[in-house]
Amino acid sequence: MRFSNLLWVLSLMALATPAKANDSSAAIGLGGLELKQNDAIALDSEDLFLSMDRVTVKYQFTNTTDKDVRTLVSFPLPALPHDIDGHMGDQNFPDWKAIDFQTKVEGTAVPLQYRDVVTADGKDITRRLQELGWPVQYWLDYDFQKKLQQLPEPELQALLTEGLLKQSARGREAYADWKVTTHVTREQLFPANQTITVEHSYKPVTGGTNGGNMSAGARKNPDDGFGWFQETFCIDDDFIAGFDRTYNRRGEYKREQYTELFLDYRLSPGANWKGPIKKFRLVVDKGEAANMVSFCMDGVRKISPTQFEVTKTNFEPDKDLSILIVRWFNFP
Repeated sequence: MRFSNLLWVLSLMALATPAKANDSSAAIGLGGLELKQNDAIALDSEDLFLSMDRVTVKYQFTNTTDKDVRTLVSFPLPALPHDIDGHMGDQNFPDWKAIDFQTKVEGTAVPLQYRDVVTADGKDITRRLQELGWPVQYWLDYDFQKKLQQLPEPELQALLTEGLLKQSARGREAYADWKVTTHVTREQLFPANQTITVEHSYKPVTGGTNGGNMSAGARKNPDDGFGWFQETFCIDDDFIAGFDRTYNRRGEYKREQYTELFLDYRLSPGANWKGPIKKFRLVVDKGEAANMVSFCMDGVRKISPTQFEVTKTNFEPDKDLSILIVRWFNFP
C-alpha cells in the first residue's frame, strides 16, 4: 500500500496507527513477556469507549475457582517502528507515559510498570540485543547502520541466519528490522470466587493521512491506497455516497480540506480469559457531527449525533478493531 502524504502526517501527529489492547494475562519467561491463556478468570463484561480524545474501558473479572489467583496482567501498546511505506526514519520514540495511562481496580489507582519487548519475525530477541550491546531504537542510531556494514562476512552471515538482520536487495548491505512493543503491566490479585472491576483510561495517539485516499479519483485506482482503506475499515457504498455528497457540495478550495484519521484497538487479547466475554459494549465517538466514521463491526447503531454503539453477548474477539474518521476542515 502507498500513502503519498503519510510522512507529513507522521511528523504532525508523532505516530501512526496506534494499537491499544485488551487486558491479557501474561508471564515473564526466559524469552521475555508472554501473553498467557488464563483458565481461571472469566471476563464477565467489557465496556469500551473509543474517541480521538480519550479511550476508556471498564472490565468485570470473576475468579471462578476456590483459590486466589495472582498473575501479571499486560496491556500492550503499539509496536514500533510501523511498517507503512518503509520505516519511520528519525521519528522520536514516543514517551508512553505522556498518554496518561491510568488503571483503577475497585476504584483505586494502582501502580504500573512499563516493559519493552523486542521481536523479529515474531521471535523475542530482547535479551539477545542486550548480549550484543545493540540499540533497541536502531532507527535513531545513525552510526548503527554503518557498524553493520563493517561486520566481517562470517559474523554477518551468522546474524542473518539467526534472523537478527535482513539482507538488502542491494547485495551485501544488511539492515535491522525488529519491532519494540511496550507493555503496561501490573500484578493483579483475583480473590477466590469474587468479581472485581478494572478500569483503564488513556489519551490515544492517532495517525492518518492528510486526505486524498477517499476521493473519486483515488478510488479509480484501489492499489493507490483506497483498496487498503476499504478492506481495513469496511467502507461500504453508503459511506462512499455520503463522502461524495459532502465533497461535491464544498467549494473548489474546501473539498480537499479533510483528514483521514486512524484509531486502532486490539480486541483479540480479550480472548485470553476463560470463555467468551459475556457482555460486550462498544461506543465509538467520531468527535463532531460533520465527521464520518467507518469500522468493521456488525450490529452498529447510532445513539447520538456523534456516537455509535455495538453490543454483543458471549463475544469471542478474533480480530482487532481499526476505525476511520474523516474530519472536514472549515465545514461546511
